[in-house]
Amino acid sequence: MKVRQVKTILQSRTTTDGAGVRLQRVFSNRETQLTDPFLLLDFFGSDNPNDYIAGFPWHPHRGIETITYMLEGKVNHEDSMGNGGTIESGDCQWMTAGSGIIHQEMPKGVDGAMRGFQLWANLPSRHKMMKPRYREIKEADIPEVTTKKGASVKIICGELEGTVGPVHEIVTQPEYLDVTLPPNTEFRHPTKRGHTVFVYIFEGKGHFSEDTERIIQSDHLVIFGDGDEIVVSSEDCQLRFLLISGKPIGEPIAWYGPIVMNTQEELEQAFREYRNGTFIKHQ
Repeated sequence: MKVRQVKTILQSRTTTDGAGVRLQRVFSNRETQLTDPFLLLDFFGSDNPNDYIAGFPWHPHRGIETITYMLEGKVNHEDSMGNGGTIESGDCQWMTAGSGIIHQEMPKGVDGAMRGFQLWANLPSRHKMMKPRYREIKEADIPEVTTKKGASVKIICGELEGTVGPVHEIVTQPEYLDVTLPPNTEFRHPTKRGHTVFVYIFEGKGHFSEDTERIIQSDHLVIFGDGDEIVVSSEDCQLRFLLISGKPIGEPIAWYGPIVMNTQEELEQAFREYRNGTFIKHQ
C-alpha cells in the first residue's frame, strides 16, 4: 500500500458571495487543475447574522452539482422543480443541476450561529445536460462509524469499514466524509488510485502523512499526491476535517458565475437561454 504524500497546501481566503454572504473560499477556478472533478469549496461560519442573512437569492446553475452540508444553523431551499424545504444542522443537500435549475438558498442561524460547507462538483460533457435531481439527506440518515483507533466518521458519500453513505450513483464516484479525531489518534483510509483526494481542516491541527514533523493547521486545504491510502494523526487536541475524493474528468472548463460548461459557445448559449426564458429543460 502506497501512502499518499502531501502535494499542495492552500489556505482559505475571505470573500463574499450571493447577496453579500461572508465566507471562506477554500478553492475555486484558480485551482481546478489540482481539484478536478471539484470546482469550488466554501466554508461559511459566523455568529453574526449580518454575515449571512442576505443569502443566495434566485440564481441558475447548469453543468454541475452543488453539495451543501450544514454543521450549525438552517438553510431554506426552493427551486424550479418545485422542491422546497429546510436543511438543518447535520443535514446535507446534494443537487445535480444538469441541464439547468434555478434555485435560492436563504440561511438562518440557530441562536445566531451558522456553519457549513458548499462544494461544487463538475459533470462530464456527456452528463452536462442530464435531467436535474435534488436529494435532501437528513442527519439521521447519515451513518457515523467509530474506528478501532477512535476516529468518528460521518459518511455522506462513500464507504468505511463496510458502512455505505446515503448518496449513490454519482458519475464522478465521489467520497465525502466528515472525520473527527480525538487527541493523539491515527486515521488510515484507503483511496482509489488516480482519484483526486484532499482534506479541509476546520478544527484543530495534525499530520497528513507519515511525516510526523509537519503540522498543518486549521483553515488549510491539503491536496494529496497519488497512492492507495491516506494517513492522518492528531496532536494533543481534537482534529476535524472533511475528506473528499473523486474521479478526475480531464475536460476543458468554460466557467462563468454559477454555470460551468466545456466551451465558451455552450456557456454563452446557457446565459442566452436564461435571459430569454428557455433555460429550464426539465420540470
